[in-house]
Amino acid sequence: MHIRRLWNTAPGATPSRRALLAGLVAAGAVSAVRARAAPSLSLLMFETPGCAWCRRWDAEIAPIYPRTEAGRAAPLRRLDIHAPLPEGVGLSRPAVFTPTFVLLRDGREAGRIEGYAGEAFFWGLLDQMLAEATE
Repeated sequence: MHIRRLWNTAPGATPSRRALLAGLVAAGAVSAVRARAAPSLSLLMFETPGCAWCRRWDAEIAPIYPRTEAGRAAPLRRLDIHAPLPEGVGLSRPAVFTPTFVLLRDGREAGRIEGYAGEAFFWGLLDQMLAEATE
């Protein structure tokens, strides 16, 4: 039955019943939107003190990363390569090299960049990983 017809013809409908009906309809719409919500993405950066390539990434990418579309889609989380993984993080294999960038989709590895060879290398691979993770 069409909702408009139900709204107008429900016998004995009082404002409180109408409010309840509207709330139920809204709740269904919110649930449907949540079911299609984008995955939760984040980018882990594994680093170690004294890593020259990590310092280069810090100089070239770190200042702008949070303001980019990629940075907003996958916020950066920095981790020492020797520290235990945060709870809820699943990697396909341990990080061995620094820097290693791991794209997480809902807490699970969706892509990886090992090393840093410059801006074009980083952005190109990250864009490809993000596109695959959100398909």
